[in-house]
Amino acid sequence: MRSNKGRRTRGWRMWLSLLTLLAVLPAGTGSAAVTLEEVPYAMDSSNQAGWWSPLDTYGTGLEYAYMAYNAPGSTAGTHKVYIARRDGTGAWSNIPVMNGTSVAEFVDDNGHNQPSIARDGSGRFHVFASMHNNTWRYFRSDTVGGAPQEHAADMPDPTMKVTYPIVTTAPNGDLYLFVRADNDPGGKRYGVLLRWDNAASTWSQIAVIASNLNKSVYPDDLVFDSNGDLHILFEWAQFAASALRHQLSYLKYSPSTGTFSKADGTAVSAPVSLTTADIVQPLASTEAYVTSGDDPGGPGVQSAKLIVDSNNSPIIAYRYREEGSSTFSVKLATHNASGWQRQTVYNASETRAAIDVTWTGSAARVYYAVTSGTDRAYMATLSGGVWTPTSIAPGVPIERLAVKRNAKGVDILYLVDLTNLKLIYGRNP
Repeated sequence: MRSNKGRRTRGWRMWLSLLTLLAVLPAGTGSAAVTLEEVPYAMDSSNQAGWWSPLDTYGTGLEYAYMAYNAPGSTAGTHKVYIARRDGTGAWSNIPVMNGTSVAEFVDDNGHNQPSIARDGSGRFHVFASMHNNTWRYFRSDTVGGAPQEHAADMPDPTMKVTYPIVTTAPNGDLYLFVRADNDPGGKRYGVLLRWDNAASTWSQIAVIASNLNKSVYPDDLVFDSNGDLHILFEWAQFAASALRHQLSYLKYSPSTGTFSKADGTAVSAPVSLTTADIVQPLASTEAYVTSGDDPGGPGVQSAKLIVDSNNSPIIAYRYREEGSSTFSVKLATHNASGWQRQTVYNASETRAAIDVTWTGSAARVYYAVTSGTDRAYMATLSGGVWTPTSIAPGVPIERLAVKRNAKGVDILYLVDLTNLKLIYGRNP
């Protein structure tokens, strides 16, 4: 019996009926106009992270959603990696991520071993999974839409120890991958940017893009804009690791010229350090780097995501614990001629390490999760200078989330209910 996995089936029909009812509540009841649908496959308790990119979408006709996730493993304390695929008719299929002739299976390591996925311009899936200072665990489809197979040997520098893989698709079908590497004996864990050349079907390393002595880089997000430039977001912690991070940083990379710059256009050389990085959230007066694997308290950053607006300017949502506070508030940062502008979206209660942001074409939507209450997952929008939250999954204890706006202008939601071990697909038009 898998006692620590808790495949809870009691009340299944009642729970699903409630979820279906809540999903169609009108906005006037305090919930957003979101439709929710349970992914019809068992989810493992290890399917939780704040940094990951587990969701991809495709298509303007028959649209598709791809949700990489951890499924229960063959023994307690393990998980297997799958892709839940939803096609344009609403039909589901479960695609295994293969390690030879078996489904890829790894030991649970919450917060580190969750999968990230992207679909390249040829329709092949790329999955990075279960790396916490491990060498490459990389899987790729050999056929369009096929089950990914193990392809670690295709990655540059096979000795690189990797954590926190974030991957996204470029407008031309290439992929860009941002990871933290840990094979430098000099007391630092640095950020590395890599590229999948879709035409040549090869990976290469672009550059070490962030590095500082006695510091560790924590990747957060990668987003392409309409000009084909890549926006990059990351945090810093004291070497070797800490749950509390600092000095949230931004960097832009232009593949057409191979140059890096700050949000104001100032060119910078890679790798950036704490003296050259574009700091979004500076240190507070009492904020300090602390060597600790756990959260030691005090001001700092945990989790961040970004999007670009209609002018290709970055919009950054992140969690920051202010001086004198015991909880992490939800913040939003934008950039103008005066520099980074920061505002508070939500600070009424403690939040989870779960946050995301989308751009509707005229406004930002900030998604986050709180730690208590009947409703846990919210979307906040700005109106009249006031951020107003609306529940996106009434009555469901969501603890982790990811959101991606698809080509049809619909926010596709990846919602994780760890209490009931459910993965939920959502649509927010």
